[in-house]
This record gives sequence, C-alpha cells and structure tokens, in this order.
Amino acid sequence: MFKHYIPNAVMLLALFDFALLIVSGELGWDLRAWQIGIDPGDFGQRWAPVLTFAVLVQLAMISVGVYGPDSLRSMRYATARLLVAISLGIIALSVVYFVLPGHTLWRSNLLYAMFLSMVLLVLVRVLFGGLLGTSAFRRRVLVLGAGHRADRLRKLGERPEAGFVIVGYVGMSAQPPEIEEAIHRDAISNLTRHVENLGVSEVVLALEERRNALPLKDLLRIKTTGVFVTEFSTFLERETGRVDLDTVNPSWLIFSDGFSSGRMVSSAIKRLFDIVASMTLLVVTAPIIAIFAVLVKLDSRGPAFFRQTRVGHYGETFSLIKLRSMRVDAEANGAQWAAKQDPRVTRIGRLIRKLRIDELPQTWTVLKGEMSFVGPRPERPEFVSDLEEQLPFYAERHMVKPGITGWAQINYPYGASIEDARHKLEFDLYYAKNYTPFLDLLILLQTLRVVLWNEGAR
Repeated sequence: MFKHYIPNAVMLLALFDFALLIVSGELGWDLRAWQIGIDPGDFGQRWAPVLTFAVLVQLAMISVGVYGPDSLRSMRYATARLLVAISLGIIALSVVYFVLPGHTLWRSNLLYAMFLSMVLLVLVRVLFGGLLGTSAFRRRVLVLGAGHRADRLRKLGERPEAGFVIVGYVGMSAQPPEIEEAIHRDAISNLTRHVENLGVSEVVLALEERRNALPLKDLLRIKTTGVFVTEFSTFLERETGRVDLDTVNPSWLIFSDGFSSGRMVSSAIKRLFDIVASMTLLVVTAPIIAIFAVLVKLDSRGPAFFRQTRVGHYGETFSLIKLRSMRVDAEANGAQWAAKQDPRVTRIGRLIRKLRIDELPQTWTVLKGEMSFVGPRPERPEFVSDLEEQLPFYAERHMVKPGITGWAQINYPYGASIEDARHKLEFDLYYAKNYTPFLDLLILLQTLRVVLWNEGAR
C-alpha cells in the first residue's frame, strides 16, 4: 500500500476487525434503542456515526500495536493491546462528541459498542489467530542461490511474523552450498516447470556473485509465466522495512523504485500538516511547557530550555530547542552519546524524558520549517562527521527533513554506538526512499505505542 508492504494476514485481519467494529457500533445502537423502547430506525440514518466509531477505534488499534508481530503470536498480548486501543478509541469518540455533537454515537451507545467490539475482536483472534500464521496466508518463495544470502533468507523466513515461506533452494554455482537441502541447477531439467510444480508465487535472486552468473534465460521464462522475480536487496527491504547496508550498492539505490519526483505534492501536504499541527500543539501544550519549565529551574541550576546545534535538511545546521533534562555541565568533557541510566540526567529530567515532555518545544522548530513531525532524528555535527566516514550512504538521510519522530524511532530501540547508528540508518534510508503521506500517518500513529510503553529515546 503506497510503496509500503503489509503482510496478507495483517491486511485480512484488519479488514475483519473493521467489519466487526461496524457491527459492534450498530448492535450497540440497537441494544440501547431496545432498552429505552424506541425505534432504532434505518442504518442509513446513522452510517456516519457508526463509521466514525469504527475508524477511530481501528486507528487506536494501529497506534498501540494490535497488528504488530507480538500481537499476532500471543493471545494475552493481543487482548491487553485491544483493551488499551478500545479505551483510547472511546476517549477520542468522547472528544468528537463534545466538539461535534450528533456526529458520533450517543455516549450511552459507546459503552455497549465498546464491550461488544472487545468480545468480537477477541473472538475472531481465538477462532482464526492460529490460521493467520500458517502458510496459507504466506507467499511461496523459491530462492535461487544456496550461499550466505540464501541462509539469511532462510533465517528471515523462520521468524513467526514472516509473510513468506521458502519452498525450495536452487544452487546456482559450483561452490559448496550452505543450504544442505538445495538442489543444484544442473539437476533440474526445466526450471520454469519446477517453479510451477512447487506453486511458487515469487522467485528471489540470492546469488553471492552476479557477474557472468545471472540465469537470464531462466529468469525471463519465469517472469513471463506471471511469477514475481525479485532481487535480494529489494526483497529484504520489503520484508524488513529497512535498507540492508551489507548488500546494497549505489546502482541499486539509483535504479530501484524510490526517491520519486512525484513527492512534490506529498511534500506540500506534509508542510501544511506541520504548520497546522505545530500551531495547534503549541497552543494546547503551552501551559504544560510553562509548568515544567518552572520545575526544571527549581530542580537544578541553569536555564529551563536547552539549545543544541543539529544537522538538518541538505546538511544545513539549525538550533534545536528542548526542555533541559541534564545538568548544565553534562558535556564539560565534550559531546557524548546518551547512556542508559545516564547520571547526567536530573530528577525532573528523568520524568520529562519518560513522558516525552522535553520534546514539546521542538514543535516551534517544526513551525519554522527546520524540522518536520516525521523524519530521521537530527544528529549533532560532531557525530555526523564521524558517522559519514564510517557508514556508507549516511549523508543520504539528510535529503529529507529531520523529524521529532521517525521510522527508525518506532522500529529500533534507542542506541548509543556506531553499530546502533548503522541499524537506525537502515530504517532512515528506507523512509527517505519510500516516503509517502501514508507512511507518515503510520509513523505518527505508532509513535503513541512508543510513548505509552516507554520504548525508544532516553
């Protein structure tokens, strides 16, 4: 969807959930009407409130990770997240009811709809949860290759949340295979028929050395039968949501899909959203910022706000502003990575970091246009110069505006090392390459999960 891959099982479950939420909203209305002895009327008279109920609750479900791999594997985990999601959805609906009375279900309906939706959503997971993880909803993949790359795909396919199942490996070279069950190409008389017999829907090219080794005739025949043929790096990008720095090269970045010029309209929409959202957020949170600014001043010596130079769009530097959470002498010995249980953090600093309140003043930077709400996290110039020397393609992350939250922040825990920076760069490159408003919306929604469960930044 919009250049971002969603597994078949997740999409099917989401559609089921949406239908059940509509059913729950309608049953809640009918139950309340029966209780007070009135005619419930036709569904056409209340489709908008019921649809609002379904949309807001499902957005809350996405936000708290109901469709994440943990929720798909664990019934207890899924039930807990569903309860939180429905509660958040009801709060959002109550706000809508207050602001736009008549555009949502009655408040008395919401209680019935909430319990009904919880029962139905849990029930569908009890009945079909085990089925969703089976091969029936996974793509059948044949791997051309039997070396290290093929072994990486094998390990990826063994993960419970994998959206594919590998049905075979074909050794394409004379080198000893790492995959023992691989069949050598010379033992297959007709590779196209072999693909058809296995019911393969996708062939992944995982050769260790492509020079003079590409089976072009085989690939062409397979492609013309309607089977997808995918290159290794592209397959990894789609399945993991990151650009694999171990295998990617400049030519792949140049010729693969991404970095589209069509994002001009998307960028205009993004900027408009940043302006409206930052102005609204600044007005709403101004009292919170003021209160904690006073508490920061009372808690430790120094200013309430902290300014720091960061590297932004196209490598230009700007001044980032946050509520101060560390002592004023925190970097007396030079720039340092933040550490777990960092002793430089003040008492109030620990609280505002846990609640992400220290990030609120950054909305001013967003309003000025130096940052966006969504994008790669801006780093300090001292770190950037080292990272650009040690990590390939690090400068490419600066081709999009930095953000308060981002794809790396919601997918990778906070890190304070070169290796962690490398992993986060892989997610940042994925975002820069595949940016769409849909991906921004997904990141904004799932940022709530990071905040509620204290994941990510320190």
